[in-house]
Amino acid sequence: MIETKKEQERVILVGVELQDTPHFEMSMAELASLAKTAGAEVVSTYTQKRERYDSKSFVGSGKLAEIKDIVEADDIDTVIVNNRLTPRQNANLETELGVKVIDRMQLILDIFAMRARSHEGKLQVHLAQLKYMLPRLVGQGIMLSRQAGGIGSRGPGESQLELNRRSIRNQISDIERQLKIVEKNRQTIRDKRSQSEVFKIGLIGYTNAGKSTIMNVLTDNRQYEADELFATLDATTKQIYLQNQFQATLTDTVGFIQDLPTELVAAFKSTLEESRHVDLLLHVIDASDPDHEEHEKVVLDLLKDLDMLDIPRLAIYNKMDKAKNLTATAFPNVRLSAREEGARESLRYLIIDEIRDVFEPFSIKVSQDKLYKLYELNKLALLDRYDFDEPIEEITGHIASHNRWKLEEFYD
Repeated sequence: MIETKKEQERVILVGVELQDTPHFEMSMAELASLAKTAGAEVVSTYTQKRERYDSKSFVGSGKLAEIKDIVEADDIDTVIVNNRLTPRQNANLETELGVKVIDRMQLILDIFAMRARSHEGKLQVHLAQLKYMLPRLVGQGIMLSRQAGGIGSRGPGESQLELNRRSIRNQISDIERQLKIVEKNRQTIRDKRSQSEVFKIGLIGYTNAGKSTIMNVLTDNRQYEADELFATLDATTKQIYLQNQFQATLTDTVGFIQDLPTELVAAFKSTLEESRHVDLLLHVIDASDPDHEEHEKVVLDLLKDLDMLDIPRLAIYNKMDKAKNLTATAFPNVRLSAREEGARESLRYLIIDEIRDVFEPFSIKVSQDKLYKLYELNKLALLDRYDFDEPIEEITGHIASHNRWKLEEFYD
């Protein structure tokens, strides 16, 4: 039997740099990473400096002619634009170039469609794609007539692209109804977690910062991890033991990225809210990335939008083995390489120290006849080292303010 290897889609990247465009080179490099994550072969990149985007074709006529020549000469399948195109620009570019044209937003949606694993995740991606697609149904020749699929067409599928506006609106309503049910179930689970009084930790960070690696290090569990963007999409919560019987939950969520499509921000609200109800945030930062400061800002801006800046936060500068001349801007912070030996214990002790800062200190005297209760207290509090050489022993430690009343059980 002869196996045929699926050929990569050949793409070229296009970007326009305006006078006030921040971090343009970083954005273009990220677009290339996104394209590769989607399975494309990036043949070349074309950029242009302009005062404003061309309302009809995004780029100027001269650059458009140059791109058209390359599309024909290099057998290009797709052109990916590093900005959000209007439906008119998208249609005009496809007509002029004769190939599929997608923008940065559609590329991100496509990667999310590849990465979604859970039922909720797939619903959320489907919803985001339908909302993005709705205003683009009119006048899109190649986008609606192509049958080969490929990058930019994953998720709803080809038949969905042919649906009329009313049908898509009906689908949007149906998915939103399903997501409300899922969110209700998720809220029930969150309420149970809250009632269980387990300390909750959330992992956040720019995509590919190493959150899943940190998750695996702390839980001894094999969450999918890879050196690619959006390796993890669905929120995952697992239990970890930090000290004695003291347990915590650790939640890993989708990585943040600049210019996240508004459709995804809305569709993934319930998923992102998994981190809104935590007691401590671990902000994982790729110390080896030269643009890590800008990545930190993107994360903090999104945390502000989600009203999560008041949650205690510990910055973890990861991949220090590859970092050069790191300038740390987030405090408090720690610096490590998650894959190195000893990283697990280092992380565990650092987290315990942060929890002590969140908790309140206490000191109680426990008589011999109540020592058996210390097992239960260890589940709620971080106790300092103790021994029982004396009939009555003073116990010190740290406990959450809302659990402090439980110390009364130990008083004589």
